[in-house]
Amino acid sequence: MMTVVTMGCSTPPVGVALYTCSNIMGCSVEETTKYSIPYYVAIGITLAVCIFIPQAVLFLPNLVYGGAGF
Repeated sequence: MMTVVTMGCSTPPVGVALYTCSNIMGCSVEETTKYSIPYYVAIGITLAVCIFIPQAVLFLPNLVYGGAGF
């Protein structure tokens, strides 16, 4: 959930973090967005792994608490 919220805060048009960082760095929102595209791709890949391979995310909780094996 926090990964999705973080991505929402850093993407236009509502991205509060995007506008704040652009203002601090003194560059345009478009330029900041252009240079953050690789990070958006990495976040997307991370979300895809979490969604389509739940065993990767649930490995440690299942190991500690003895969860059901998928």
